[in-house]
Amino acid sequence: MSKKLTKVTLILIISLFLFTRLYKIGEIPVSVYWDEASIGYNAYSIAETGKDEWGEFLPLHFRAFGEFKLPVYIYSVVPFVKIFGLNEFAVRFPAVLFSLGAVILTYLLTKKLFNHTAALWSSFFVTVSPWFFIFSRTGYEVTAGLMFYLLAIYLFFFLNKNSWFLFFSILSFILSAYSYNSFRIISPLTLIILFTIERENLAVFKKSLSVVALSAVILGLSLWPIYRLYVYDAGIFRFLAVGAEKTNFIKNYFSHFNPDFLISGDKNLRSQQKGFGQIFPYDFLLLPLGLLFIIKFKSKYGLLALALVLISMIPAAMTKESPHALRSLSVVPFISMISAMGVIFFKKYSFVFLVISLAFFMNYFLNFIYIYPGYSKTAWQSGYREIFMNINDSAPEKIAVPDKDGQPYIFALFYLKYDPEKFRQEVVRNSVDQWGFSTVKQFGKFEFIKDE
Repeated sequence: MSKKLTKVTLILIISLFLFTRLYKIGEIPVSVYWDEASIGYNAYSIAETGKDEWGEFLPLHFRAFGEFKLPVYIYSVVPFVKIFGLNEFAVRFPAVLFSLGAVILTYLLTKKLFNHTAALWSSFFVTVSPWFFIFSRTGYEVTAGLMFYLLAIYLFFFLNKNSWFLFFSILSFILSAYSYNSFRIISPLTLIILFTIERENLAVFKKSLSVVALSAVILGLSLWPIYRLYVYDAGIFRFLAVGAEKTNFIKNYFSHFNPDFLISGDKNLRSQQKGFGQIFPYDFLLLPLGLLFIIKFKSKYGLLALALVLISMIPAAMTKESPHALRSLSVVPFISMISAMGVIFFKKYSFVFLVISLAFFMNYFLNFIYIYPGYSKTAWQSGYREIFMNINDSAPEKIAVPDKDGQPYIFALFYLKYDPEKFRQEVVRNSVDQWGFSTVKQFGKFEFIKDE
């Protein structure tokens, strides 16, 4: 394939990605859910006052509901809230940009490790992946983590050119770990794998001990706020709240490879549509073919992709909710690489695979646009949107809101664009529960009633 055709094909893939992610992004899903509302409002509070909803100045961990949200995605939302106002688009648009970065980095990484044909197929498969789709057009922090994770791996493979790539690779791993919690587990494991597989290319370190030392220092410094969060603050309660029993780890891990999960999909409607799996049916042919390619050609980097697939499930296996599409999202670029190898292994039918995959994806996309909004309203907590979008100056002096769906206060703040300083002066919070979570009892004219 010529360079010109490669460039045109990549542009077409990017165009397909942008159209399917930006089309009606502010309308579908029908409402922000509580984490999107929290991210948006805390970004709004930072933009307006430099402080989060709790009054902390430019925090590194946002206390939010008591689970301590990570900073990268929230700070990325700040400029968009400043430009477009506090709305669904401002909260979700950074996820589109981060996800686009993941698509492009999948292309670049696959090209670096294999060839440009595999790179195009890999980036295409990420674009049409049902595992990736919903997360890539809604305000999920994981998209930032995934982009920086892929960037870190990509930069690592330039160490033999310049030792400074180690510094920027480590910095990218740190940013991934400050984007989404799964990468606090995956990134160290990935570094071990990378150092092992590339050990013959690490002689450059002997000539650049200052860069190695600086990289080690910045890595060490990045660990202190994490240590402080889990030891001195309440971050440990978040882990205890979602953590699985030790005896369930193996069961949880292998549940992500269960055909029922792969065919029927995550049951959480914020993660997957009804009637769709985490992968498309044709992947059940391409993935084995890709594995055959790795075995037949004894592909070192094919084994790397497989290893990164296997460690992707570890964070999700450590939690009570398994299988879990969100916490295992880092698997998508690497199963896409393996599927791409499957196409190359069976390349005379590549056009057939292209037509079939596009047909599956267009069916998925049209279902998402025309059918999914109707049955997913409750999952996206749209009732709160309807309540607070219809409040005006004629509303009663006191408004009681049931909190059966959890954290209704954040929807009031989000949809009313409530002044952050005023909120911090008025808020009355309930006692923190045993898991460290906080709920709001009242602020302004709103009182949030426990719905027994």
